[in-house]
Amino acid sequence: MTRDPTIPKTGEQPVAGRARTVPDTQTSAADIAAFVAKARAMTPGKGGSGRLVFALDATMSRQPTWDMACQLQADMFREAGSIGGLSVRLVYYRGLNECRASQWISDTAHLARLMAKIDCQGGQTQLGRVLSDARREAIASGVRAIVFVGDAMEENVDALCVTAGELGLLKVPCFMFQEGNDPVAEAAFREIARLTGGAWCRFDMGSAAQLRELLRAAAAYAAGGRDALLRLAKNASGAAALLGQMK
Repeated sequence: MTRDPTIPKTGEQPVAGRARTVPDTQTSAADIAAFVAKARAMTPGKGGSGRLVFALDATMSRQPTWDMACQLQADMFREAGSIGGLSVRLVYYRGLNECRASQWISDTAHLARLMAKIDCQGGQTQLGRVLSDARREAIASGVRAIVFVGDAMEENVDALCVTAGELGLLKVPCFMFQEGNDPVAEAAFREIARLTGGAWCRFDMGSAAQLRELLRAAAAYAAGGRDALLRLAKNASGAAALLGQMK
């Protein structure tokens, strides 16, 4: 598969307009204290209307679902467009310590082209870096919601929960969509969803329609908040599934 020239190779320094490397950082006690102080001073939802972090595990086992997500992501924009529009930040991890984030994208075709040119590579999960990047963006420019699609968890769950708790303070729910039946991943994803006020749902490779409905529901929330999700839930099972878990 041809590499997207807008995505730097591992070790390459990103430049203006390119996707950037998500740094591998750990939260210290001082960082947490400073964060909590800032979060308490913020207005919930400040600057976050219509912004969605769309994060995917791009390790080797994910290729079939990555392809599915490429086909379904347009439905997110269509749903959000009927409410008020959507900007998406694509974040993915793969290979050996590679985690990348795009700029904010509001063009469906642009996001589709970007995703289609990224191939999956073997490696371990890096959800901690995804959550940390989302936290920084939530503080800097506002994020309404996070969608994560993955099937495994190989990290320290307690460390992930610290960042998830911080996202909860910022009123940024995580919608954790799990492929398969890995019990370790399920326990971690459920707890992250709970701490952020989001939701966990399972799907499989044979349920493209289910994943489509879940993505539409998350996009509706990102574009229009809980009211938009409530309206969608009247006719869409995906929205009802998310609402049933959200605080």
